[in-house]
Amino acid sequence: MSADFLLLASMGALAGTLAGLLGIGGGIIIVPVLALVFEHQGVSSSVLMHVAIGTSLATIVITSLSSIRAHQKHKAIDWKIFTTISPGILVGSLLGAFVARITPGETLRILFIIFMFIVAAQMAFGMTTKPHRHLPGTVGMLIAGLIIGIVAALMGIGGGSMSVPFLTWCNMQVRRAVATSASIGLPIAVAGSLGYIYNGMNVPERPGWSLGYLNMPAFLGIVVASTLFAPVGARLAHKIPERLLKRVFAVFLVIVGIRMLLK
Repeated sequence: MSADFLLLASMGALAGTLAGLLGIGGGIIIVPVLALVFEHQGVSSSVLMHVAIGTSLATIVITSLSSIRAHQKHKAIDWKIFTTISPGILVGSLLGAFVARITPGETLRILFIIFMFIVAAQMAFGMTTKPHRHLPGTVGMLIAGLIIGIVAALMGIGGGSMSVPFLTWCNMQVRRAVATSASIGLPIAVAGSLGYIYNGMNVPERPGWSLGYLNMPAFLGIVVASTLFAPVGARLAHKIPERLLKRVFAVFLVIVGIRMLLK
């Protein structure tokens, strides 16, 4: 257990840094690590991915708050976009948590891998911006929020791997997109984690000390480190060149996708 806790704390530190640097909640690294830890502990494969995803979303609540605070110091968050997209995000996250409840764990793993490679290709090859594109109106933003919320809740991520490409596709400067994405991750994580807690109640074979699909020991091991390191990533995001920032994002997603594929 001590080795597992050390691993989770290390991944929390990395996730916190990535949250500030890339505008993600860190779920794309936390989910596979949690799956590995729970597998080592003998957790049933029928609930393993569900607990990993639910716990990941809960950690993103804390990580997002720390990341938001750091980005707000640079006044980089577009709060108008946040308020417009959040209703769709909330509904989508709740729907995603419900869909995950009835989805087999292996299916969730395969979907996670496919999702990582698609987003990595999008960011690496510059398929995100065109000069004439702008942010959609209120209805369009609500639909975008709904889609982001559903996928993010299904994957256990903060949504940055979708909201950053979406915002840059709409011609938002990448650093501002990263900062705004960090704020968008908060309603995703709150609604998604509540959905996983509710849908996981009384489900058998969950690991000990779990509230629904939220495992409390793993949650605590991650958030302590992630909260401390999120401001570090946020400071780096305002110093690293935009092109390099996109390439780092793409390479990271490929590495995580391969790791999940080889599981």
